[in-house]
Amino acid sequence: MKLPPEGQLLRIFIGESDKYEGKPLYEWIVIKAKEHGLAGATAIRGLMGFGANSRIHTSKILRLSLDLPIIVEIVDTHEKIKEFLTIIENVVQEGLITLEKADIHLYRSGNQDE
Repeated sequence: MKLPPEGQLLRIFIGESDKYEGKPLYEWIVIKAKEHGLAGATAIRGLMGFGANSRIHTSKILRLSLDLPIIVEIVDTHEKIKEFLTIIENVVQEGLITLEKADIHLYRSGNQDE
């Protein structure tokens, strides 16, 4: 797959305990991104954070949170990201979704035949 030099970065900020269809929401989002042919997706667990409800979530042992912040990042073309947004907008019940321009410098797999 080739990506143009200008793409879009979709960031989805959710909680680790968020679920959809019986799965962790971040897992569901990454699987849906793959099913829809997006270039790639990464789920990242945060060490500490807070959102709209202003509750601190942390991984410190004395205040172990069961709901650490999760960020799912997806980069692809503007068109594919916009289309994917229509799928996930109603699924993310709590959180934040951001879009920003991404200058794509390099995108390749280890397989030279692709």
